[in-house]
Amino acid sequence: MENSLEQFERKRIIPFNVNGIDISFTNSALCMVITVLFIFTFMSFCLRKSNIVPSMGQAVGESIYDFIEGIIGETLGRDGIKYISFVFTLFTFIACGNLLGLFPYSFTFTSHIAAVGTLSIFCLLLNMFFGIKRRGLEYFRLFFPQGLPWAMAPLIIPIEIMSLLSKPFSLTIRLAVNMSVGHITLKILGSFVVMMGFLGFIPLVVDACIIMFEIFVGLLQAYIYTVLSCVYLSQAIAEE
Repeated sequence: MENSLEQFERKRIIPFNVNGIDISFTNSALCMVITVLFIFTFMSFCLRKSNIVPSMGQAVGESIYDFIEGIIGETLGRDGIKYISFVFTLFTFIACGNLLGLFPYSFTFTSHIAAVGTLSIFCLLLNMFFGIKRRGLEYFRLFFPQGLPWAMAPLIIPIEIMSLLSKPFSLTIRLAVNMSVGHITLKILGSFVVMMGFLGFIPLVVDACIIMFEIFVGLLQAYIYTVLSCVYLSQAIAEE
């Protein structure tokens, strides 16, 4: 049986090293570029012509927009519409990255803690930026809510800081683990298809069912990641 973890190995496509730091262009980076290009091309195609009576492509694009707008309305309220570009990009990037990994010879960059962790840290920094921009110095009240006695500051402030820093960690682990487990299962069952010969249709049918389930999981995990990111953003920009 082939190594089921081999599919998660990053491979250098264009080796590049600067002062001992490896910044090579890898298969992970390639799939990220493909994901971005696909989103841009797909949305450009869907919205190339805007009519009062939408075409099928326009209806699909508007449906995705309405879906993201619904997430924002539930988590950020009416004022959250100003962040729709950020939320739309976040959801489509993760969703398309998850689905891209299901294609043969592709690479699931959303299964790598380094890639997802970097995205999660970026979201955290962006949330802090939006929070400080919206509330000014009052943003730092998150670490010590008003009304608490100052004697509790040495206890409350470290706890709140740890709570803030744990948010990107929880986002990263949830997404990376879910995507990794599903792809490992697919790889193992795919190996049984070859090993079992004429009985290989049994694991093949199971594999096909799991692929359908993985499509659902990929979209669900993108939704969960986006909703939680919006919840964390709402906490950062909340006036109280």
